[in-house]
Order: sequence, then structure tokens, then C-alpha cells
Amino acid sequence: MKDYKKQNRKTSRCEVSKKCGGCQYIDVPYEEQLTKKQRRVEGLLKGFGKVKPIIGMEQPLHYRNKVHAVFDFQKGRGIVSGIYQEKTHHVIPVEGCLLEDEKADQIIQSVRSLAKSFKIKTYDEDTGYGLLRHVLVRVGHATGQIMVVLVLGSPVFPSKKNFVSELCKLHPEITTIVINVNNRRTSMVLGDKEQVIYGKGYIEDVLCGRTFKISPKSFYQVNAVQTEILYQKAVEYAGLTGKETVVDAYCGIGTIALTAAGQAGKVIGVELNRDAVRDAVTNAKVNQVKNADFYQNDAGRFMRQLAEAEEKVDIVFMDPPRSGSTEEFMDALFCLRPSRVVYISCNPETLARDLQYLTDKKRENKGLYRVEEITPVDMFPFTDNIEVCVLLSRRK
Repeated sequence: MKDYKKQNRKTSRCEVSKKCGGCQYIDVPYEEQLTKKQRRVEGLLKGFGKVKPIIGMEQPLHYRNKVHAVFDFQKGRGIVSGIYQEKTHHVIPVEGCLLEDEKADQIIQSVRSLAKSFKIKTYDEDTGYGLLRHVLVRVGHATGQIMVVLVLGSPVFPSKKNFVSELCKLHPEITTIVINVNNRRTSMVLGDKEQVIYGKGYIEDVLCGRTFKISPKSFYQVNAVQTEILYQKAVEYAGLTGKETVVDAYCGIGTIALTAAGQAGKVIGVELNRDAVRDAVTNAKVNQVKNADFYQNDAGRFMRQLAEAEEKVDIVFMDPPRSGSTEEFMDALFCLRPSRVVYISCNPETLARDLQYLTDKKRENKGLYRVEEITPVDMFPFTDNIEVCVLLSRRK
């Protein structure tokens, strides 16, 4: 782990870390970060079952393959790009980030420079005037393909062709550029309207031996190296033999479902986001996976429908948002009664709450599930975020 083990700096290695709030452990030696995270997971979850040692990264810097910058005009500085100060909408100028892909940071700097030379006005949140709001860069870790999304306050982009030409001259590795129009006064980064102005409008990446199409709005894990480790652990926990019917709830663009499909009899993915389902169907075709079907639906409602139709499901993968699962979803899980559940969580606190619900013998379901094993994975080095993979099995 190079020099990340022993680091004792009087000054922060990042000049904006105190204002940003994005990397709480930026000045903590990496081994110490892992120890802190292990203790946190054990403190919350050891009552449910054995917590295995956390899986860290060999190279825990510049791992974020999705980079977002907000643009602003500041007196004395001109056009700046960076991040919102924690809990505010004040923009902190950032030249580069130790967590972000370095090429993505360079492209954002070039967009800022071109915005100045093309005299493009940045969007003003207070007045609603101006054009350039955000820039989103996504990088395929395995493929090297790069998408640039220019988030504008208006669909009218003067000198669009010349701007694209200059940006591609500076960065010929860019494979597609998309304009996203967001003219609403909202904290949401992306709007509903998109226009592809260069390339195919999406990039592809390879994960766990599968090729995935990534659109501007697709959810795709930001740390590809650790995602492979996490998904391999999840499939290992599933104990697939080639005969099982598997449901991937909250399936997104089908990353877990398609990873598992080669070892399962049949895989069913369910996801509420229509764009993600469309990408998942495409990804199945690209990878020539014929035993995976994807449905646009609420995961809990869909599983109840399967149970009512008396469909047999052997394994459920669940990967809910930070807020955790819902009692409605877990009640649907009880109705479906799969023999194993693999729960992937990005929030140990809500995970602990949900495991209590799933294993509590005092509830109506009589503690239908028990925890077999828990593995933390450090998906987000230098932050206090932790990913956890849990295997639950149905009690006899």
C-alpha cells in the first residue's frame, strides 16, 4: 500500500478538505481507516453473526470513475468549477481531487478554460440566468472510454460545434459528449432532456467479465476495482450451482444479475428506473445472456406478484439505497421465501435495522432468516462510507 500506511502530516494533503466534507479520512493513514471501519461494522453487526476482515484497496487513490463539477462565476476569479461547500450551495473551486480519476479532472479544467475563451456564462441559481451549470465525466475503468455530459440551463448552445471540436482536440480520448438540459431551479444535477452532440451518447465498461452500457443517468458503481470484489463475494455467497432461479432486486443496469447469470438457471432483474431497465436489457443482449429477464416495477410489489403466482425463487440479491430497504419489501421477501438472501448495503446503520427485522423471532415471520456471514468492503477509501455484503439463509 505504498506510503498510505504511515502518514503523519501536520497540514492536510488536500487544501479544500475542511470545506468540502467529502473525504473525512483524507489525512488518516489507510490501514488506520480500515481499522476504524472494521470496528464500526463490528459494533453495529457482530450481534447478528461473524464479521469477516474488511477488504481494502491496494491503490486507494483516484478511484472514482464518475466525476461531477459545478460551475460558477466568482468576483475576482471569473469562471470556477468545483464542489458545493458541505451543507451549502457555495461553490468551492477545485483544481484536482485525490479521489477522482485524474483524466476526468483534466477534462473539467479544459471545459472551464474553453468556457472562458468562448465567453460562455455560468448559470446563476439565484436569478436563473446563464448557460453552463455542471459537467459530469464518466470513465470506463477497463475500456478507457470517456463520456462528458455538459449540463446546461438552456438548449441553445452558441458555437456548439467549435466548442466540441476544441475539447476533442485537447482530449482525443473522449468518446462521447452529451448535452443535458436542466432549466429548473432544483438541486438535482441532471434534467430530463438530452442531446448527443458527439459519439454514441454512452460508454461501455467491462466488469466481472461482462460488458455494460453506461448512459448519462445510469447508476454504475464509482469504484470498479472494489465493485468486482464486492460482486464476486455476493455471487460466492449465493452458492449458485446452475439450477437456481435468482431475483436481483434494485437491479439498476443489471450488473449483479448479469454477473450471476453464468452460474444460475434463470435470473430476473427488477428496477423502478425505466432508463436503467432499458440499459439492462441492452446489456443482456450485448453479453449474449439468454437466461436473464428485466422488468420495470417496484421490487416489493414485483416479488409479491411472484409469490401470488406461486413462482419458486431460490435466491434474492438486494442492493437498496442508503436509506435501506422498506418493511413492505422485506414482507414481500417473507412471502417469496427464498432459501438465501444476499444483502449488499452501503449504510451499516440501516443494514443493522433491516437485519433486525429479517431475523427477529418475535415478529410475525418468526425470524424466518438468520445471518450466516458478513463481509465489509472498502469501496470508498478516505471517506467514512462502507459497503457490506451479508449472507442470510432461511431457517429450517
